Amino acid sequence: MISSLRGSVLHLEPDSVVIDVGGVGFTVAVTPDIPRSFHVGDEIVLHTNLIVREDALSLFGFATREQLSVFLLLIGVTGVGPKSALGVLASLGVDQIAEAVTGEDDAPFRRVSGIGPKTAKLIVVQLAGKLQPAAATAPASGRSASSTLAGQVVAALVALGWSERVATDAVAAVTAEAGAPASVPALLKLALAQLGPARPEQTGV
Repeated sequence: MISSLRGSVLHLEPDSVVIDVGGVGFTVAVTPDIPRSFHVGDEIVLHTNLIVREDALSLFGFATREQLSVFLLLIGVTGVGPKSALGVLASLGVDQIAEAVTGEDDAPFRRVSGIGPKTAKLIVVQLAGKLQPAAATAPASGRSASSTLAGQVVAALVALGWSERVATDAVAAVTAEAGAPASVPALLKLALAQLGPARPEQTGV
């Protein structure tokens, strides 16, 4: 199983990226926000799931493990294939999906291209109890979207080998300079640039 990829961007399409990992190019299907956030030559890290079919091996990639987890839940729903699941994530954020499921509201899913009324209802029914909106676990004072985004990027950097302190400082620095970017990939890209070419082991991790 290919669970993650880290390398440089070789090619970008609206719904996919080609990543050079040790001289091997991997084509990965992604949501549109990822190609919009990177350029050829940029370093990128994606959490991936390999779908094995008789006639093809397909990789689907995500900026966060949360997105990957929701993708895996979605493809477990009757009538939802990998491309449809990716379409749901492209149209709705993780929290929006969780809120719709928790509220038993299938309308957001019906608005996704390729998802019919019956499938939308099945998503709500079969994912019931498996997702929880971020607001339900946030402190009483509330948690802003920007802080949640920053936390996801810090977690991604820690997974790559940097210490939590180094990752937190890098995210805080780029946020202070550029404000909070609109997406996890965009903030992750800036944070990696802030950390520079040094490998995690060179930062004392």
